[in-house]
Amino acid sequence: MTPRACGAGSRAASAGAARSTDEGRDRLRREDVMSQTLATLLADYQQMALIRRFEEEAARLYGMGLIGGFCHLSIGQEAVAVGVVGARAPGDQVITSHRDHGYALACGMEPRAVMAELTGRIGGASRGKGGSMHIFAPDQDFYGGHGIVGAPASLGSGLAFANRYRSNGRVAFVVFGEGAANQGQVYECFNMAALWRLPALYIIENNRYAMGTAVERSASEPRFYRRGLSFGIPGEAVDGMNVVAVREATARAARHVRAGEGPYLLEMKTYRYRGHSMSDPARYRPRDEVERVRRRRDPIQQLKRLVLTRDPDLATELDDIDKTVQQRIEDASAFAKASPEPPPEHLLRDIYSA
Repeated sequence: MTPRACGAGSRAASAGAARSTDEGRDRLRREDVMSQTLATLLADYQQMALIRRFEEEAARLYGMGLIGGFCHLSIGQEAVAVGVVGARAPGDQVITSHRDHGYALACGMEPRAVMAELTGRIGGASRGKGGSMHIFAPDQDFYGGHGIVGAPASLGSGLAFANRYRSNGRVAFVVFGEGAANQGQVYECFNMAALWRLPALYIIENNRYAMGTAVERSASEPRFYRRGLSFGIPGEAVDGMNVVAVREATARAARHVRAGEGPYLLEMKTYRYRGHSMSDPARYRPRDEVERVRRRRDPIQQLKRLVLTRDPDLATELDDIDKTVQQRIEDASAFAKASPEPPPEHLLRDIYSA
């Protein structure tokens, strides 16, 4: 063998060893990513199951007369709340509309505090004075819960303005429905947010029905992700029944906003199984439409199938999660029932005045 051949062989052997080492590292990275992904998916499943069971129990308590006033459930929309909140960086704020229970739980609020608020008890997150639509946890960067249609756009833009003013690197996640997207104040906010390049991520939950009116009957431009284009705000539509798609799109949009590129708009295409509120029988849509979505696109069942495709042995763990979630909801319900109502002398407490 000539020296050249020997050298070539040595280089080839070294290259082969390097490839082997790199392949080993890549395999470990893939395994690590897969492990993290499964852990994330299981956490998502737990959060989505918690929201679903919570809302079902809230419906039951409403039927018993223990929850009064308006009560807007998000059964069917769990993937949006969990995926959006899961894409937050520490310090990012979330603000949403009247359909806020899911976001409150996804942000880390205890089911006890949320359920007690729905039932108007002193143990509630707002001490029983806010009710279903006004739940807050600023210590967890959750800013409500607002009953005025379109209000989150204005208030959330204010959060984004504060972030820009303080140069704190935070992003305001501003959530409202497709019905609110036709409000004039939304476009005033789009204009100023784009002009000042505010760190606002606008998220439109399109569940197809603004109260009882279908999108096709209320919007001349039903592609809501395009609503910001005239202000220079880019947007995209997302499958809001797929928690993985929601998280990935939200994280990508948040990076755009955080980099100082200005606001971004996401349209989450989702679906609610119940009426607009508990007082809405939802007779404006055929029953088979709801059942068809449940059967084909239910976000929790989609996620369950994905987990079991990755690892069939996790079926037992999913069952255990379901049992734990049920226990937490039963505990929250019992706590809410046992908690007293705020006495009359508490009426003027916790009131902001200047």
